Amino acid sequence: MSQVQEVPGTVGKVGNREEATFPEKRVTLWRNRDYMLLWSGQMVSSIGTRVSMLAFPLLVLAITHSPAQAGLIAALRGLPYALFILPAGALVDRWDRKRVMILCDTGRALALGSIPVALVLGHLTIIQLAIVSLVEGTLFTFFGLAETACLPQVVTKEQLPGAAAQNMVLDSVSGMIGPSFGGILYGIGRAIPFLTDAISYGISVLSLFFIKKQFQEERDAKPIHLWAEIGEGLTWLWRAPVIRFIALLTGGLILPVSGYALILIVMAQGQHASSFAIGLIFAGAGIGSIVGAFLVTPLQRHFRFGQLMIGATWLWALTWLLIAFATNPLLLGIATGLSFIVVPIYMSVQFAYRLSIIPDHLQGRVNSVFRLIAFGSEPVGLAITGLLLQAIGPVPTVLVTFAPQAVLAVIATVSKHFRGER
Repeated sequence: MSQVQEVPGTVGKVGNREEATFPEKRVTLWRNRDYMLLWSGQMVSSIGTRVSMLAFPLLVLAITHSPAQAGLIAALRGLPYALFILPAGALVDRWDRKRVMILCDTGRALALGSIPVALVLGHLTIIQLAIVSLVEGTLFTFFGLAETACLPQVVTKEQLPGAAAQNMVLDSVSGMIGPSFGGILYGIGRAIPFLTDAISYGISVLSLFFIKKQFQEERDAKPIHLWAEIGEGLTWLWRAPVIRFIALLTGGLILPVSGYALILIVMAQGQHASSFAIGLIFAGAGIGSIVGAFLVTPLQRHFRFGQLMIGATWLWALTWLLIAFATNPLLLGIATGLSFIVVPIYMSVQFAYRLSIIPDHLQGRVNSVFRLIAFGSEPVGLAITGLLLQAIGPVPTVLVTFAPQAVLAVIATVSKHFRGER
């Protein structure tokens, strides 16, 4: 289960209490040229990323035959996120966000492109894979913050809930298509998935060049006081109790499931699944996410914010258990799909809620603090998952990681932050 990556239309003032109401009328996004360029470019890039994300652990396992090492290499991708997210947020609020995104995707294309070159030359090493993972994770950190912060500038306030939902559709579609192609392409040749991802980043760069809108409001040309500006983001989030609680809740839910991909791969290989079948299992996650993404809007019409957050937290925990009872690749694909239905619901509801009330000049900083709390523990989760898989096997690992999710579901149910929003 993943990122990334909320949906209020109008939100009350941040103070002792935060309230969100959702508008009945939604303005279509399909005539917003700049948003469609951003969305389509990121769709291609996201599919490419999902292709290489499937191939990466397969390649590491093929080289090392060690789930623990595969978990550690994957953890390296998340390490820069934890280290650089706060300064990145402050810098993204100052730098030209479009330029940041262009430079980041150019760097990611070069990093991923180095893998097929090394494979062709016969010089690929674990050290190179570790460096690529670190570089990709670093550039992802800056790109993701810039993309999130620019969204309220690319779309109108009325379009923001729809844009948040469409971003979840993007993630869901890429999650369905990418792994399927990843398994096929990896079966044809180990280099092809990484070449595909490198090309997808190039397409993203081209789409960004054609966007006309500015990605941030005008800024005063004053000196950067990095740590003071980071402190502003920390202070703002701390004084927004609902968002603060959501950040902690999200972090607690993400930590146990950070290594889900490694769990699925080890389980599927233990069931003698081919790389193509493993790709189809991951495609099940995409199908589930698509279903969830289309459920977001009707659910918002019938349930209040607090009800959605509590219900989604319980579904997040309980559907995780299904993976433990999947005894063959078909059941594993179905369980994965069912467990991913809730992901876009949970993420989309809290994402737009967040974006709609954070001031533009603080978007990068506050979102960086939120993401550090919510997703900064992913490297730890990946490393722990790899060690658990090697020590006790996949099914006990699923059961062990379910326990903290269940505890958090109980906490969300009794929380005063959601109680007033039921």
